[in-house]
Parts: sequence; C-alpha cells; structure tokens
Amino acid sequence: MRDEAPRAVTAICRALEEQIEHGLLSSGSKLPAERKLSELFATTRITLREALGQLEAQGLIYREERRGWFVSPPRLTYNPLVRSHFHAMVGEQGRQPATEVLSARLLPASAAICALLELPALSSVIQIRRARRIDGRLVLYVEHYLNPAHFPGVLTFDLTRSLTELYAQQYDIFYGRVRFDMVPTALHVEAAAALKVSVGSPALRITRINRDQHGRLIDCDIEYWRHDAIHVSVEVPE
Repeated sequence: MRDEAPRAVTAICRALEEQIEHGLLSSGSKLPAERKLSELFATTRITLREALGQLEAQGLIYREERRGWFVSPPRLTYNPLVRSHFHAMVGEQGRQPATEVLSARLLPASAAICALLELPALSSVIQIRRARRIDGRLVLYVEHYLNPAHFPGVLTFDLTRSLTELYAQQYDIFYGRVRFDMVPTALHVEAAAALKVSVGSPALRITRINRDQHGRLIDCDIEYWRHDAIHVSVEVPE
C-alpha cells in the first residue's frame, strides 16, 4: 500500500508531461479543476496535488490564486550583459509586455537601500513598485529605488513606461556600469500578492545596482521573477 501513492504520482506526472509535450495541453491553457483531475486519474486530491506540485517545481505548470492551474509558456531568455529594458527584451522575443504601477512615492530609505546606493543615514529615496506581465501572465514584481537628487519630478511622469528611456529623455542620464546579484529565494508577502501566488513560492531575485555615464550611483532594482518564467543565458565574448 505504501508504494501506491508514489506510483500514482509518477503516473500522473508522466501523463500530463506527455500531453504537454505533444501539444494536447497547449501553452497557457488551463488544466481541469482538481476534482475532475482526481476523478480522471482515480486518485485522491492529496496524491494529485503532490503530482501537480512536482510539475510546478519543474516549471511545466503554474498555479494562480483563485484561478487554478495552467500550462507554463516558454521561458523568457534574460541576458544581463545586453543593455536593454523589460519592454524591449520581451518584444524582441516576439512576446507582449505590460507594466502596472503598484505604488510610487518618496520615503525614508531603509538601512539596506542606504548601503546599496551609498546614501547617508536618514536619507530619502524614491520607491516605485511595479508588476510586469508577459502575454498577459504576471511574471515579475520589481521595486525600484531612485536617488532623488538625480530625478526631480520623476513621480509626475508615466511610470508604466521604461525607466531607461525616461532617464535618457527627461534627465539626459544613461546607464553606465551595472552590478548584478542573483539568488534563488521565496516570495515575501508583497511580491506574492503582486504576482497572485502563495507566499513562499519559489522565485529568482535579481538585484541590479546602476551607475550612470558619469559613474554616479543613481538607482537600484530588486526584481522577483517567477521561477518558471525566466532563463538566464550569458555568452561571454572572447
């Protein structure tokens, strides 16, 4: 009896993998409700959820709160060495980008942000929180922290657009040297709510610290990508 549940999980995973591989379950399509899947595979909800969890960990399917399970679309290729921005990167890969501003305000900088931007104690910082979609699917929650000294009046502009383009057009500021830090993580409350997934869901956190063409630290971005939405690919030139 002990072996029945693991065998059932393996059988469900293989069946769904085969359906996805052969295109019978297409990218972005919604899976039947868990109750119907349990009936189809003649198993319990507990066993079914274990199988779905394994497929989610592999990046083959994903779950959205209150909406159910979906087949994962192809991952976006992300190359940190290429100077680009979200909308351009997504568009160049034949996908449809979209950005929603969650909040934008001036606030006291935390100790961590002061350290990243080399600001003195009790400094103010501009925080912009955004959620970003690819082909309608929420994939990225990002917090931008801007040094206010370099961007007067930035909160009056359309912040759904590329900040890279906004900096260039309105402030004559261009990115120079950039530092990236990437670590696997679990989504905290705000990030999970923005992406409509459970708190603690796996993600890739990318912290980007940006200097301008004059070498000044101007801003930093803290990105939280769904773990199944991105493929980091870097080719180092000779």
